Amino acid sequence: MQDPTALPASPRSLPAQKQSWVKKLGPGLITGAADDDPSGIATYSQAGAQFGLNMLWTVLLTYPLMVGIQIVSAKIGRVSGKGLASNMRIHYPAWLVYSIVGLLLVANTINIAADVSAMGESLALLTGGPPHLYAATLGIVSLLLQVFIPYSRYVRFLKWLTLGLLAYVATALVVDVPWGKAAAATFLPRLSWTPEFITTIVAVFGTTISPYLFFWQASQEVEEQQANPASSPLKDAPDQAKANFRRIRLDTIIGMGFSNLVAFFIILTAAVTLHAHGITDIQTSAQAATALRPIAGQFAYLLFSMGIVGTGLLSVPVLAGSAAYAMAGAFNWTDGLEHTPATAKKFYGIIAVATLGGIGLCFTPVDPIKALYWSAVINGVISVPIMAVMMLMAGHREIMGRFVIGARLRIAGWLATVMMAAAVGAMFWALMH
Repeated sequence: MQDPTALPASPRSLPAQKQSWVKKLGPGLITGAADDDPSGIATYSQAGAQFGLNMLWTVLLTYPLMVGIQIVSAKIGRVSGKGLASNMRIHYPAWLVYSIVGLLLVANTINIAADVSAMGESLALLTGGPPHLYAATLGIVSLLLQVFIPYSRYVRFLKWLTLGLLAYVATALVVDVPWGKAAAATFLPRLSWTPEFITTIVAVFGTTISPYLFFWQASQEVEEQQANPASSPLKDAPDQAKANFRRIRLDTIIGMGFSNLVAFFIILTAAVTLHAHGITDIQTSAQAATALRPIAGQFAYLLFSMGIVGTGLLSVPVLAGSAAYAMAGAFNWTDGLEHTPATAKKFYGIIAVATLGGIGLCFTPVDPIKALYWSAVINGVISVPIMAVMMLMAGHREIMGRFVIGARLRIAGWLATVMMAAAVGAMFWALMH
């Protein structure tokens, strides 16, 4: 018997239902993969080097929280047909919106600087030559691809780049791993309440659940919808909801699972190689690769280094793009990677400012490690109000219409927000001690 409450099928919803599950992967997969950027690799490497296997458990906690909050951001974009900043501009005070997007631009630019610097250093390790020149070249190549290739073609390039992260899974498979001990440490960790241990947990949380990911995935849902002439915001086309919500769920679960799987293997590799040999202080991903070479061998070193370059090419456009979406939404500019630079000058201008600003920081006396630290602090501070506002928007009928989120997703999203607030509080406690 047919369910009378079921949404009616429509010809417009059939193409999405007939797509293979691989083709349904997009915003969630790219968002999750971009989370494992070179600065994230450095954080995970430091966690494994400093505390060994006792940091593996963190991915069991970050994964469900990350899935919950990213599904919320994706649904806001797909249902409303607007990105996060556009919805904030319409429904919340201007001072709040401008403060958030301004800090996001600063944090993302610093993060881009750290990422292109790590990419340059890694390429120099592989081929020799000047790392700063490599960093500038890779950053500019990323910028040109983002500006001059339409989104519908560029997104395919980004999808292929996600495969570069498999290098970190492969690295763990070519070193000697005590799998029994790793499993025990994952599910029955030995916790510590030292400031160093807490700070590292906060760093892992801040690296994994980052504000730029919220803005990117919501905006990519809008891009996907606008790129398909048969699609409309779900508020206006509720018959398309069932297929799209199923796709968003699958895409996000797989994308965030991929992200956390890679994080797990980076921590594991650092634990069984660097930590096991007394190397406990790793500041950059390139340092992790260099330290890995005499311990794990040339092949593991090559895999680790190549992964840094690949994930950097994926993460830099996401960092620059999310800042541009946020600024464009806040100031009501034309935005979207499907637009040409001539029709979205300010949007592409922000992408250029963030990318070139990040490249420029590599040539200044600014310590990239300290800069990245303050970027993490800014991200941690602004993530809490952003997540709280997102949860309020997801329950707002004027924004979501009949598709306000249900109790289960509401609990998951607010739990992620509370956990992030606790992490930020713990960070400031550690700073004072």
